[in-house]
Amino acid sequence: MEMPVSRLLPSGLLLLVAIVFLVSTSCQSDLPVTTPSSQDEPVLIPRSILFGNPQRASARLSPNGKWLSFLAPVNGILNIWVGPFDDFTKAKPVTNEKIRDIRSHHWAYTGEHVLYSQDKAGNENWHVYATNVVTGETKDLTPLEKVRAEIEGLSHKFPDEILVGLNDRDPRLHDIYRVNLRAGERELVQINHGVAGYVTDDDFRVRFAMNYTPEGGKVLLKPKTESETGEGAEWEDFVRVGTEDVMTTGPAGFDKSGNVLYLEDSRDRDTGALMAVDLSTGKSTLVAEDPRADVGSVISHPTEKTIQAVSFTYSRREWTILDESIRPDLEYLATLEDGEIIITSRTLDDSQWTVAYVLDDGPVKFYRYDHTARKAHYLFSSRDELENYPLVKMHTPVIKSRDGLNLVSYLSLPAESDADGDGRPDAPLPMVLDVHGGPWSRDGWGYNSSHQWLANRGYAVLSVNFRGSTGFGKNFSNAAAGEWSGKMHDDLLDAVDWAVENGIARRDKVAIMGGSYGGYATLVGLTFTPDVFACGVDIVGPSSLVTLLKNVPPYWIPFMPVMKHRVGDVDTEEGRAELEKKSPLNYVDKITRPLLIGQGANDPRVTQLEADQIVEAMTSKNIPVTYVLYPDEGHGFSGEHNRMSFKAVVEAFLAQNLEGRYQPVGNDFDESSILVPVGAANVPGVDEALSAEQKQMPAESKEDQP
Repeated sequence: MEMPVSRLLPSGLLLLVAIVFLVSTSCQSDLPVTTPSSQDEPVLIPRSILFGNPQRASARLSPNGKWLSFLAPVNGILNIWVGPFDDFTKAKPVTNEKIRDIRSHHWAYTGEHVLYSQDKAGNENWHVYATNVVTGETKDLTPLEKVRAEIEGLSHKFPDEILVGLNDRDPRLHDIYRVNLRAGERELVQINHGVAGYVTDDDFRVRFAMNYTPEGGKVLLKPKTESETGEGAEWEDFVRVGTEDVMTTGPAGFDKSGNVLYLEDSRDRDTGALMAVDLSTGKSTLVAEDPRADVGSVISHPTEKTIQAVSFTYSRREWTILDESIRPDLEYLATLEDGEIIITSRTLDDSQWTVAYVLDDGPVKFYRYDHTARKAHYLFSSRDELENYPLVKMHTPVIKSRDGLNLVSYLSLPAESDADGDGRPDAPLPMVLDVHGGPWSRDGWGYNSSHQWLANRGYAVLSVNFRGSTGFGKNFSNAAAGEWSGKMHDDLLDAVDWAVENGIARRDKVAIMGGSYGGYATLVGLTFTPDVFACGVDIVGPSSLVTLLKNVPPYWIPFMPVMKHRVGDVDTEEGRAELEKKSPLNYVDKITRPLLIGQGANDPRVTQLEADQIVEAMTSKNIPVTYVLYPDEGHGFSGEHNRMSFKAVVEAFLAQNLEGRYQPVGNDFDESSILVPVGAANVPGVDEALSAEQKQMPAESKEDQP
């Protein structure tokens, strides 16, 4: 099946907005929508269609080929459904989550158990659950409080067991346990002696440890002897890389024998290539590379472990075929839909696959592929209702930064503004600059609910892979070191200039919006360059780099040398002074344009302090701000009703400042935990839609921080 090539960043480290589903659910809203002013304007797509939970998603086959699973709502909450592999219409829900959606799932090799993770109110203290699809029993495999559990490995050689990482002994470090799915019993395999993570193989052996060096590089360690993996074991360097290769070099699995390590490697080149390292001789052999992009995902045989194809994504995903036996399959699958192909599962005997097609102007479509007969069978789309609305195409301009970097970008335009579809509107439009999180992440091509929403409301929407975004080689990544609020922000300004110069955007009607790092970029935009943006929407963004780095989750500690190199040193007086210079909190008096802030009270990455302190600083200076807080959310808003309520606020806020179309708030607050303790009256319809309780700041968070 297709798997991403791992760079072994600590799980949950990336400052990303909480998981966003690619498509929305089937639940319709009875909210009124504004009437278009002319027949040339499109009917507004209801927010429920764009941001509700998907109708169905994540099709997966059990390893034995008996079952087909997918995610679908049960009383509005996403649960796992399972049915016969050849008739999904007979599927029934096998889980019974009632509060928080299940956002992903995996099959265990028993062929009878599905695995999923769940936290409490966004605190990211994940528990791992196993549901027996025959009996319906769900077992919490990690019933520990204030502990973050992570699935470390599955193997067809040990179908009844999985490897799980637990930080119960030391909140900074994850030990590895072998957990029995049926009994729930766990056995300690590896005590963590102070490293960021481990690399295991299909025999459940710990083969390598990975850690970050004090200067911000990376080292892959191997035990000196086969048995020395316990406490007090001695390790020695196997691969050591400097700061320049830390983001683009790391282990990516083993071959069937376990004697060959696959390694993403950018040493002596710019982009991360896929290498095969013979562990007995140390010889490295090039498997695949692309001069424009780092290696992305691989398609490998489910039991033979041979790598059959490798993807590289510059503007769009492209597959490099390595095993000619798979070429007819990919060529046939490419004829079914005009979108990017993702193989989401394969049975152990390789007779059946599930395949997802990502389109830019329609829902994700899922097929079951009979590999033996080379015949595909359509299953379902993630959102049938999207077919009833005029969705727009996503363009892929590459923008030059002022110092010559190529910024791979994505642009969507209102349908009525671009009749010939050339990516240039008939007249300049109000525009939203939508900045991704991370920053060690990237924007990509495909269906994007925010792009479709904003384009439907009359805005151009531009997403930019600014320097530091992943996937474009180490030179592009390293160009961001120390450049928070600096050249990383210059890239965004250059993209705005490009949009204005090419007749896409109105200079006076550009908003900046984003989550996590994108929220920080929003605050930088309104403080460092206060005349550029008409307004800003900050979602779980840090306002101070000092308080951000002082309040990291304990399991980030091993990664902090990289943060010191890439962001700044909070442990020295000189370093703190530099971080203060890059912190929007210290420049609130520069804010002259409207600002909307959204925050989850239980966010362990960007804590509520980040939002509270800038809101307090602004209100103390009588600078208007609107503050939206969710007491049952973390790093982003995963609950359907919370997402809907926040989008309602954002939509009205943007309409007020960019003069776009909007759907009124209506009753989108009714089942949400939304609180607007500051500035509700600043946004049309918000104050009126809130209850008195929803305008109050809670005394303290309802959830303990990890």
